[in-house]
Amino acid sequence: MRERDHATLPSGRDIGLLTLVIIGIGTSGPVIALSTMPILTLIFWRNLGGFFLVLPWALRGLNWRDAQIAKGLRYSFFSGIALALHFIGFFVAMRFTTVAAGTALTALQPLFATYFVKRLGGEIPRRAWVGMALAFLGVLIITGVDSQISTRAFIGDLAAIACAALSATYVVLGAKARETVSTPTYTSIAYLTCALISLFFALVTKSELINFSTREWLLLIALIAGAQILGHTILNFTLKNLSPAIVSLVVFFEVPVSALLAFWWLDQLPPIGTIPGLLLILVGCGVFVFKRRKES
Repeated sequence: MRERDHATLPSGRDIGLLTLVIIGIGTSGPVIALSTMPILTLIFWRNLGGFFLVLPWALRGLNWRDAQIAKGLRYSFFSGIALALHFIGFFVAMRFTTVAAGTALTALQPLFATYFVKRLGGEIPRRAWVGMALAFLGVLIITGVDSQISTRAFIGDLAAIACAALSATYVVLGAKARETVSTPTYTSIAYLTCALISLFFALVTKSELINFSTREWLLLIALIAGAQILGHTILNFTLKNLSPAIVSLVVFFEVPVSALLAFWWLDQLPPIGTIPGLLLILVGCGVFVFKRRKES
């Protein structure tokens, strides 16, 4: 991994881009919960749509024989594998447990990302863990209050935790890929890899691929436009300048956005006890940012 400052905060254009990312990924959970498409089918069409949307830009000026670019392409491929596994976990979580609980557990991603960055030799200031710990406590409160005593909900919780680790892996590998290839090139390969893997499993499990109502296709379009393009693609663009640990922090803000949209669209009102947890997540992020800015 090339040397980069893992304490650098977003500024200027990156702040606006990360705001769009929060809105985009915040719509993901509620839209998935609204849809009745098979999980693997939804993952396949979502990523195939994203692939074709970014492909024209990916093909511009790409020198396939350049050794550094080839290295970036390999990281893009492995990132796509992690993305496919992440999506499977996230979609299972959204269907098996509440949107609030699922997104809260998925918000563990920054903790995994920070750990991975540190293992790869990155320097993470010790005081940054204070904010992370507060946010993690908020996640535990939300999960504890919103948990349902059922095997189905337990499986959803485990899937959400697994997808958090896989999402962090996806972001860290994406940061490596973005060192030598453009955002469209990286995302096109990652999305296509993810689409092909999900298609394979969809065919093996004999999931329906085409015969759906207009409502299901419209939800799919909303998922591609919001979570895939506005969320994942723009997030990948910011990896050129920002550390994976910093970029992963936007996942914390997905929790309140998804919870509000789930209430609005699904009448899925989280228990009153989850509000302190949501506030702790935001406070934890605030402490993290304030400490970093103070150190700078």
